[in-house]
Amino acid sequence: MKYQRVLLKLSGEALLGERSYGIDPAVLENYAREIKTVVDQGVQVAIVIGGGNIFRGVQGVSGGLVDRAQGDYMGMLATVINAMALQGVLETFGMKTRLLSAIKMEQICEPFIRRRAMRHLEKGRVVIFGAGTGNPFFTTDTAASLRAVEIEADVVLKGTRVDGIYTADPEKDPNAKRYDSITYSQVYEQGLSVMDLTAITLCQENKLPIVVFDMNKKGNFQALINGEPVGTLVHL
Repeated sequence: MKYQRVLLKLSGEALLGERSYGIDPAVLENYAREIKTVVDQGVQVAIVIGGGNIFRGVQGVSGGLVDRAQGDYMGMLATVINAMALQGVLETFGMKTRLLSAIKMEQICEPFIRRRAMRHLEKGRVVIFGAGTGNPFFTTDTAASLRAVEIEADVVLKGTRVDGIYTADPEKDPNAKRYDSITYSQVYEQGLSVMDLTAITLCQENKLPIVVFDMNKKGNFQALINGEPVGTLVHL
């Protein structure tokens, strides 16, 4: 195996599936199957999931409902809902899990403590990080990069609905070309929408590689863990 400890970043929007709002159980089940194949190999898996299928802070701001900080806190709660749903389905598939939140919610999850998170991983538990960084103005991409650095992950794996990073949006531009690998500097210079700049910078400063890949394609996650050329690698 190429990687022993990974941080998997999933978008909240991906949980929509065929729905316009909320969570599609079929998507959760597919993710659980993919994650189980890797966990069964002995790989330590930590997960950060977004909340865009329920609420995004920028939505509240653009609608004039709340200020940015309040909207972001609402978005953090949305990530916890998604994390709880993912935790439930992973356990249905026989995996042991722990949900750690950056905002204290003692009745439903543990508070995030770095050493505790690492100990859970060492014991073979899938660790899900909820509530982002616990601070407004930071995205779940940044939370994924931060947690990956903290738990000393080998790589950040960003599971998306496209098979890598392209010169342009492949869903809009049929002439867009895919990169097999790209440097952090090239991502900056070309303004590519890989992760937000804070997240990219954090990975760059800590020499933490990122792989963007299609999480919806069966077998991709396992192939990537085994070192096969899946997705696009972002590196120094």
